[in-house]
Amino acid sequence: MIEAIGLTSNPRKELPPAVDDVSFEARAGHVTALLGASGAGKTTALRLMLELQQGRGITFFRGRPLRRIAHPSREVGVLLGDVPGHPARTVRGHLRMLCAAAGVPARRADEVLEVVGLVSLRDERLGSLSRGMDRRFGLACALLADPHTLVLDGPADGLTTRERRWLHGALRAHAAQGGTVLLTTADPKEAARTADRVVTLERGTLVADQDAADFARTRLRPRVAVRTPHASRLAALLTKDARAAHRSVEVIRENGNRISVYGSTCAAVGEIAFRHGILVHQLADEIGDMGPDTGSPELLADDAPEAAYRNGGAAGDRRRRADTAPMEGEEQVGAGELVAASEASQAALGGQAGDSAHDESPEGSQGGVDGSSSKTAGARSSASRLDALPDLPPPISVRPAPSPLRPLRYELRRAVGVGTGFVTAAVVLVVSALMAVMLARIGHTPHARLLVAWPRELPLPPAALGAGLLGAIAFGDEFRHPALAADRGTVPRRLGLLAAKLLVASATALALAVLTLGCDIEVLYLVYGRELAEVPTDWLSLSASWIGLVVGCAWAGVLAAGLFRSTTAGLAAVVTVPIVVVPLVQKVLEGPSVRTAAGFPLRLRELLLSQWPFGGERYLAAVARVIGQPVGGALTLSLTALLCAYLFTILRSRVR
Repeated sequence: MIEAIGLTSNPRKELPPAVDDVSFEARAGHVTALLGASGAGKTTALRLMLELQQGRGITFFRGRPLRRIAHPSREVGVLLGDVPGHPARTVRGHLRMLCAAAGVPARRADEVLEVVGLVSLRDERLGSLSRGMDRRFGLACALLADPHTLVLDGPADGLTTRERRWLHGALRAHAAQGGTVLLTTADPKEAARTADRVVTLERGTLVADQDAADFARTRLRPRVAVRTPHASRLAALLTKDARAAHRSVEVIRENGNRISVYGSTCAAVGEIAFRHGILVHQLADEIGDMGPDTGSPELLADDAPEAAYRNGGAAGDRRRRADTAPMEGEEQVGAGELVAASEASQAALGGQAGDSAHDESPEGSQGGVDGSSSKTAGARSSASRLDALPDLPPPISVRPAPSPLRPLRYELRRAVGVGTGFVTAAVVLVVSALMAVMLARIGHTPHARLLVAWPRELPLPPAALGAGLLGAIAFGDEFRHPALAADRGTVPRRLGLLAAKLLVASATALALAVLTLGCDIEVLYLVYGRELAEVPTDWLSLSASWIGLVVGCAWAGVLAAGLFRSTTAGLAAVVTVPIVVVPLVQKVLEGPSVRTAAGFPLRLRELLLSQWPFGGERYLAAVARVIGQPVGGALTLSLTALLCAYLFTILRSRVR
């Protein structure tokens, strides 16, 4: 159950708040629709409920505000706008990554893909999905962690009639199992057909909170839509005939060659037009909206397809005609068929909560051209299609306890799910090998720098720059394609996620350092022979310095990208170390008051009054020498500053 109390957004300069003191309830086992035209405040209300936008008011999800819920994705499934995610990631790979973040088994991805009918597209890239497939994929992401509540912003926008029918059936099935469904829509007909309760917003304020049956009785009216080049003449004839027959018929002239007739039927209007020889281009039963924000018996003005029809567009004509021949590959759907489909959907899915709303809707009193025969055919076809749909994914009975491996699994699946890391590593190896060959040909390069392809003119070798870029991408992609931000609005600043990213970045940097060194040695051996490919005598200390440099650059990229929320900022922080920080450290180290670290192992042994096992003091001395170098000291200072700043942002967000 959802309880929204006093939702009010912050004022926008001289404009009133987008949402002003809105309170309503969405009950468990019911589908609740938040209805309003474009700019009515529907999306703002959802963002205030999910604490994604600053404002006043509070929302309880089964008695708890969202910030008090340990795992929000397991309580609330959210779909706001397009589905977030890297466009190059596959459908199945993205869901498996979210499974690791939510702590559910990886097989859950295949279960929800089967439910939403995307099994055949599981290897497709997110960027290649159509609008309808994107909506299905968004529902799969929302259902992944088996949430009790679904909060969906315009889930049926841009969908065809068949896809809308499927989506509404899936939402009804979730409500029939005891879940709570809250969706937004700008179409009053969709709200009446789909929801058990309709909450109407107008200019940020609550104007009605009704059952679907009451909403349909007070807001919707059946009418006959007519398009003819003789609209004025036909309107006068219809008015004259109604007066003569003492019938209550209302004729409204709309834009262009269109009129709307209330209180009559297609047969009566068509007979009058035929009797007087008036050419009719379109004759159809419709449901008009009598909402407070329309001012006329038209449909909502922000319904793009139907607005296109009012302006004479072909798109709205195809979407709305009910008594003409169907398009190729698309079945004909009349008003009576829609009601029959809704009733068949509820019967097949076992949802009894909203039957009264559909039975009492004025839409059910209308038939297509064929009357009862079309209604029966529509019910049978809808029932057969819904019977073919799989059930909702099974509930997750066992909730795994928090595990330190969960963020690590997520980070591994995130890193290997996109080819950016592999391409970056390949480019680094090729550039490093070519640079090593060129440096060997030119000469005047120390052997140690030659093996790692690090000319004196460059601040960092290609491997260090590549490791820093990979580290920056680890957090940069989180903010550019926020897969974890659907329910919280921003990438969570948790130490577990940071530790996982640092660990994966360290392993990646270590592998890149070893591969770069081995590739350079092999290329130098093939081109110039054994002389340049010999291993230096002090290879141990050089290897430690080399690995420390590459891993340190990777860590700097991770921390800077997480702090400044940008991949570019992370890479800039890596390059800043040798360009800005190193000269400052060198000036400090060249001062007269600086003492060397000579005798460090002896003083350390005296301090601990014991001998280090396996000569541990030698390793500590090696670490001290590495840190004492200008680059090592500058990198250590940068990492310390970035880590402290990141921890400070974590503490500040928790205090808020």
